[in-house]
Amino acid sequence: MGRHSRTLRPGADAESAHGLRDDLATALYQEFGRPLLSFVVTLTGGDRLWAEDVVQETLIRAWRNADKLDREPEMLRAWLYTVARRIVIDGWRSRQARPQEVEEADADSIGVPDESDRTLAAMVVYEALQNLSPEQREAILQTYIRDRTVNEVAATLGIPPGTVKSRIYHAVRALRRALRDRG
Repeated sequence: MGRHSRTLRPGADAESAHGLRDDLATALYQEFGRPLLSFVVTLTGGDRLWAEDVVQETLIRAWRNADKLDREPEMLRAWLYTVARRIVIDGWRSRQARPQEVEEADADSIGVPDESDRTLAAMVVYEALQNLSPEQREAILQTYIRDRTVNEVAATLGIPPGTVKSRIYHAVRALRRALRDRG
């Protein structure tokens, strides 16, 4: 990074600031691009395309914050790795929050449910609900059937929100098992 140190000096006038930013982005990429990409590929579970996007976004953020960055190489490295890690974490969170995409089924293979199918399904769910503890059943009914938030259910039942979340979590797992066993 030594040959770029003159371009990374603070206190430049406004006209040359844009040029300094461009030089900074180039210097950062040359100095840290390859090791940063290796680090991010690991974080993304081997997804190189996603990792390249993360590195690009990290360097864009460095470019935008050029006037605020510490110019010491170890501080730059720490800043870049921290920003990249946070971008990956945000990416994982958004992937978990969004429903998984599925292929559309062929129209010929889709059966049209009639009233007997709905009645049978309701009976199976009702039986599965009966196997839950009363506390779990109440948490499910309050959140899913009555469409209340965890905080609303906690206030109604007089218990902490974490307890409501725990009851829902374990109830949903038990329901899945029971419904899977029933086909």
